[in-house]
Amino acid sequence: MTLINVTKLTKEYDGQCILKEIDLKIERGEAFALIGPTGTGKTTLIRLLDLLEEPTSGNIHFDGIDVTHNKQQRFEVRRRLSLVQQKPIVFDMSVYDNIACGLKWRNEKSNVIEQKINNALALVGMNEYQARNAKTLSGGETQRVAIARALVTEPEVMFLDEPTANLDPNTTLKIEEILANIKQEKKTALVMATHDMSQGQRLANRIGVLLDNRVMQVGSPNDIFCLPQSLDVAEFIGIENILPGVVTERDSELLTVKVNSHSLQVVSHRMVGEKVYVLIRPEDITFAFSKEKSSARNSLDGTIKRMTPLGTLVRIEIDCGFPLLGVVTRNSAEELEFKIGKRINASFKATAIHLIERWY
Repeated sequence: MTLINVTKLTKEYDGQCILKEIDLKIERGEAFALIGPTGTGKTTLIRLLDLLEEPTSGNIHFDGIDVTHNKQQRFEVRRRLSLVQQKPIVFDMSVYDNIACGLKWRNEKSNVIEQKINNALALVGMNEYQARNAKTLSGGETQRVAIARALVTEPEVMFLDEPTANLDPNTTLKIEEILANIKQEKKTALVMATHDMSQGQRLANRIGVLLDNRVMQVGSPNDIFCLPQSLDVAEFIGIENILPGVVTERDSELLTVKVNSHSLQVVSHRMVGEKVYVLIRPEDITFAFSKEKSSARNSLDGTIKRMTPLGTLVRIEIDCGFPLLGVVTRNSAEELEFKIGKRINASFKATAIHLIERWY
């Protein structure tokens, strides 16, 4: 069920457009990630959704109520929301008192405050820190206190702006575990802005891609990272094999797409004559010295032009009339004695190819 519904949302500062005609829905209890490069408007959108700023134009509905400009309604809805900033501010007082602030401002009874704080501290693993001065905490501990402070008021939506941007990998993992537990136990909707695409995949039910001040695509992690709808999204998420082609034949859902002098078999609903981009993820390509018997409909011979170690993997680029990038394990590359200049075969399934429309 939709909790936040945004239509044609636009925000300008001093005549400069920061966000343009954003359409977006946030469902109850879901984890939603906004991904996009730095400076594309993620923080501004979070602040608009959290009702800290008003849009230049467009509308925001919360639980069916238009809260775009009505000050009284915005105030009442704000009490149902919370925000964790990228660099949270803590007061020069104990962890307990920092977390208690929101409850005291709401005139909660002391026994209720104590119970809620204990529950929140337990969820973020900070029970033993109650008496510590919050100013003495590490960055990761401060972020956990900020999450507890945002959680203790029992919000329906918790907004998080780059929640792990300044944290080390181990602390990041701890914060992500906490957010996953909140999602599971509290049924609180989580809306996070992050430049970490893998974090969005790990935590979110749905992802919105914010590019050039617009939400370019919304969908499940699989939709975004395997089925991008535009060239801009495909390039942003890091699909390296983006090849221009034309659909030349169609047999039911099995298409033939011409890429340079090669004909590729693709499962798609595109029509004959359409100009398309052929997207192939490197991990879907299998390399061998000769064509092997397999279910893969596509097989291309090429020459190894470049090999780049990537931890336990090796990134391989071959020239088969166009550059084609794939990855193999370091052990496989060594066992097969792959070297620059060698001829090898690249194969991939028809279902491993995704097509998007090409306008030129």
